[in-house]
Amino acid sequence: MEASRGLDQSELRLLVIEGDNAKSYALPTRGVVTVGRSEDCEVRIDHPSLSRRHACIEIDNGIWIRELGSTNGTRLGGRRLRPEERVPLPPGELVEIGPIIAVVQGAAGDHTTTINDNNAAVMERVRKLCDRVAVGTLPVLILGETGVGKEVLAERLHEKSPRRDRPLVRLNCAALSESLFESELFGHERGAFTGAVGTKQGLLETANGGTVFLDELGELSPTMQVKLLRVIERREVLRVGGLKPIPVDVRFVSATHRDLTEEVKSGRFRADLYFRLNGISLVVPALRERRDEIEALARQFAAGACAAAKLPLVEFAPHTLVALRQYDWPGNIRELRNVIERAVLLSQKGVLHPSHLGLPTADEIPDSPNSTSAPDSGPPSDPVVEGSGPEHDRILAALWKNGGNQSATAKQLGISRRTLLKKLDKYGIARPQKGR
Repeated sequence: MEASRGLDQSELRLLVIEGDNAKSYALPTRGVVTVGRSEDCEVRIDHPSLSRRHACIEIDNGIWIRELGSTNGTRLGGRRLRPEERVPLPPGELVEIGPIIAVVQGAAGDHTTTINDNNAAVMERVRKLCDRVAVGTLPVLILGETGVGKEVLAERLHEKSPRRDRPLVRLNCAALSESLFESELFGHERGAFTGAVGTKQGLLETANGGTVFLDELGELSPTMQVKLLRVIERREVLRVGGLKPIPVDVRFVSATHRDLTEEVKSGRFRADLYFRLNGISLVVPALRERRDEIEALARQFAAGACAAAKLPLVEFAPHTLVALRQYDWPGNIRELRNVIERAVLLSQKGVLHPSHLGLPTADEIPDSPNSTSAPDSGPPSDPVVEGSGPEHDRILAALWKNGGNQSATAKQLGISRRTLLKKLDKYGIARPQKGR
């Protein structure tokens, strides 16, 4: 049986979580690491519930864990291991060593945690690990492709933490210039620069006692990296134009789609900042690796879109669900949401069909032979996909923004309501009805 084959074992570490405390241990590329109370253990945890030699992690052609006959046992995936039992240890899997939680992690840029496992279980492990580390103060780095839901996981972490009653402040590092970044993050004093007509608190002051979510962390310029590192090390901020540092207590949660280990090696990202912010990394799998979640997410987005546009709740034709599952979703959850919201506006009889989705593979998926849809619920004959284009997309976006209100949509587009109705008919876009 293989154990995590394919993982880059050059930067393995063991994260040990005890209550609200966490500590990281570097693991060798090959060898045996013993965990227990004994001073001879490579990972010594002085806890009365642990045996002197409780368990060991073996790294060879993969990663394994062996139970060493402890009193309180070792559990993997909720199952208690038998004495001397040796089993594969997937990266990201939670190991219960007595009352202690441990997890093996690879390099921050390593997204191979889904190897040799079913995808639903992988995402569930990510959520469980998120909940366990939420209670502490350890900085968290969330990794994954664009649109996978990194901000959602950051929100979950904050809500599960003791800081839940304090602010969660979000900062998109890619959206601010260097000068604006400093003013937004640290605040400024009156007269610090042209336009500073009053004193302004920075985001870090606003978030005092809470959580700061740094989105798109990999986009920080070298100058901004230095300034952020100084704040993390000193736990205080100095407003632009200020003279007295202000202490702050915040927990940093960061997210990026970049491979920061490669960014560090290339010199584009500071190693000291990387290690400060990467207390633990949570890797969110791409949506194509979580296909079992697609239907539930699609129904959730459809319900929200119908409510916003005051439309009856739509149904999904069986072949539409097939189309959703077969598509690879390069834009992940964000793309799925956009596709479903657009499809809701396109549907005319309360049933979503593949042609409403506008996906590249939609026309290649045949109708389900066992479909029980009503006779009038077949795919519309209007040239929906054929008529798609920049104007078509602008109209849909405006309709969505205005909740389906035709007059407001026409005003936003700079056309008359009559012209808008003609264009809706031209592109096969259903007219949202009043009071629905």
